[in-house]
Amino acid sequence: MAGLDAVVVGAGPNGLSAAIVLAQAGRSVVVLEGRDTIGGSARTAELTLPGFQHDVCSAIHPMAIISPFFKSLKLDVEWVEPRYAIAHPLDDGRAAILEKSLDATSAGLGRDARAWHDLFAPFVGDTLFAEILRPIGIFTRHPILLARFGIEALRSAFGVAKRFRDEPARALLAGCAAHAIRPLDTAGTGAFAVTFALSGHVTGWPFAKGGSQRIVDALATRLRSLGGEIRVSTPVRSMRDIPESRIVIFDVMPKQLAAIAGDVLPEPYVRRLRRYEYGPGVFKVDWALDGPIPWRAADCAGAATVHLGGTLEQIARHEAEIWRGRNSERPFVLLAQQTLFDRTRAPAGKHTAWAYCHVPTGSGDDMTEHIEKQIERFAPGFRDRILARHTFNAAQLEAYNPNLVGGDVGGGAYTLRQTVTRPFPKLNPYSTPNPRLFLGSSSTPPGGGVHGLCGYFAAQAALESKLF
Repeated sequence: MAGLDAVVVGAGPNGLSAAIVLAQAGRSVVVLEGRDTIGGSARTAELTLPGFQHDVCSAIHPMAIISPFFKSLKLDVEWVEPRYAIAHPLDDGRAAILEKSLDATSAGLGRDARAWHDLFAPFVGDTLFAEILRPIGIFTRHPILLARFGIEALRSAFGVAKRFRDEPARALLAGCAAHAIRPLDTAGTGAFAVTFALSGHVTGWPFAKGGSQRIVDALATRLRSLGGEIRVSTPVRSMRDIPESRIVIFDVMPKQLAAIAGDVLPEPYVRRLRRYEYGPGVFKVDWALDGPIPWRAADCAGAATVHLGGTLEQIARHEAEIWRGRNSERPFVLLAQQTLFDRTRAPAGKHTAWAYCHVPTGSGDDMTEHIEKQIERFAPGFRDRILARHTFNAAQLEAYNPNLVGGDVGGGAYTLRQTVTRPFPKLNPYSTPNPRLFLGSSSTPPGGGVHGLCGYFAAQAALESKLF
């Protein structure tokens, strides 16, 4: 393996994307993966019973559809788009519904129809995402559009929601904002409220038929077709574990980069890596079910993604508690029910469900009871359909994938600063003081999600260096 052009550490979507970019440029590249399977947080496995396929971490993939890099690859993945992008049931038996059609969504929100339409109409399309899914500082051809987005993005979720009068629109927005995993009254959570809802209008929140593993398998197939190599069961604990090469791209968190490469990086930079802030963790449950979830609001059966938490205020209460280091008895639950639309994932007549809630970082608490109560709240009789369940607490998730530090699935806390500049303010966030080493994980722009763009931009930075 002497004389390699590049080594990539980590075979998640970002690591594989970085390797593909390098291989497309004619460089020799090897990807090293510590586990015996590739995928990072986009794996699929039989976690409960034989024949039931569960997405281990990531499950729904609007960013994979939006990603300009994935679009360019034309991956061999069959995408499933449910009837609705998101359903958000309420205690009165109604459900707020986000459809791909902005007009249809607005029409379902009653008195808030005009306000919802006016908020999102200027941004619908690919233009805004093309601008925000790249490093800050690159010249933009759409300054007015970005300025208009910035006004909403810098607000809190509560600030954005002030334009709505009724609970369905407020709750629908709150569920999208809660993906920030931050208190909803803090500045910057408006960015998540707008972008996550907007992504539903742009993509319909699809998922990969057969499981998230199909995405990384397609990336691996493309890499190998270009001459790249993947080596599994090859953990990297120090630079001594990395074959000789001109450059190395790390699909790891700053914590791991400091541990692996601390000896070849300046101490001030290593200290900054160690100060990188991680967000709260998650507690995840997968179920094998004897039938579909019996939602009180029938429209919930039209969405693969269901947000459970009730009103804006109820969701905000839970998210605030997490940042105080406490769990709550009524968590905000993100649930996916792919088998309603993809019969390949379970035996005939059976179903799966996937859900998680946010918990304090590194928490070992078992939130199964609280999550299932929240589902029963909106789907009485759910527990009667459970055949088996599998759980991951935050600490177990990190043990499964070290990039999920403390169970953080977002690649680092989305504080206002770390949302704009990841991992910290720097002209080139992918380079390091060592000209051979580059960082291309979700701790770099544009952040978390299965889109491959962090690895793509890291590889572009490497190709622009003078080492090739």
